[in-house]
Amino acid sequence: MTERKPLGVSFETWIDRQIREATERGEFDDLPGAGKPIPGGGKPDDEMWWIKRKMREENLSFPLPGTLALRKDAEDSRAAAVGARTEAEARKIIEELNCRIRDAHGRTLSGPPVFQPTLDVEEVLTEWRERHPVEDPPASPEPPLRRRRSFFRRRTG
Repeated sequence: MTERKPLGVSFETWIDRQIREATERGEFDDLPGAGKPIPGGGKPDDEMWWIKRKMREENLSFPLPGTLALRKDAEDSRAAAVGARTEAEARKIIEELNCRIRDAHGRTLSGPPVFQPTLDVEEVLTEWRERHPVEDPPASPEPPLRRRRSFFRRRTG
């Protein structure tokens, strides 16, 4: 425990002397984080910094309210549909999303009101077609037409 500040000595002088003496005794040697930058240095102060750090360390996530999760699903589903391998797969992704949006309009979700419109399937498929141009298959030569002889010619000739 530290001693009391003597009368007549300023706080700055008294604190500086205590730090100097502790440094000479080696009490600040091998502290964790020595020589490393201060975490969060230069960033604005955040009241919840310790909660965010703990969640990052524990690899936890905070669930979004229902309406915001639906909006994020809409963005993710549109991107997935545009990047789908086939047009049928893209259509299925958008139709499933639209079904979830219609269900959300009929019930109460947590968070702000649901204003998420359904996605236009044809608009998304048009974008899909622009990103996935159809390549014409190489023209294969058609087999020559074989003339068949009539039945009567075969019999007589």
